Amino acid sequence: SGLLSRLQTSAPTVRTLSSSKSFSQNIPSCLWKLGRLNHVAIAVPDLEKAQSLYKDVLGAQVSETVALPEHGVYTVFVELGNTKLELLHPLGEKSPIASFLQKNKTGGMHHICIEVDDIKAAMAELKKKKIRILSEEPKIGAHGKPVIFLHPKDCHGVLVELEQA
Repeated sequence: SGLLSRLQTSAPTVRTLSSSKSFSQNIPSCLWKLGRLNHVAIAVPDLEKAQSLYKDVLGAQVSETVALPEHGVYTVFVELGNTKLELLHPLGEKSPIASFLQKNKTGGMHHICIEVDDIKAAMAELKKKKIRILSEEPKIGAHGKPVIFLHPKDCHGVLVELEQA
């Protein structure tokens, strides 16, 4: 019993939030809701090699390559069960991925995509909060749904894509 009493007295105290109400008190109610993580996008210098890694080496389900000229990219989606990876490769000389790859020769994380339930309401509120949106209107993204991108300097260095759920 001496060991048990020593363990009981020396065990660290686990602190928990007393209630979720105190945490959510500081979050203002919005006309729109942030949803689930839709995908993480990775710029790749060699799309075929990247597809092969995820499909042949890691055994993931990998989509066919889709060209999105309006966005200047080729996209491939890798299914992960709870989310997806989006592999991005330049399409055309003005591709934002081409300039990204000039700075990051081996590729790397390009952006994250989070779903929203009302993209127009999100845009209006984010503009009021001085978050820069990289286009005046949503564009149709790789999933055939409206998307916008938020300026990385306003999002702690992360390019954030919002997609209408």
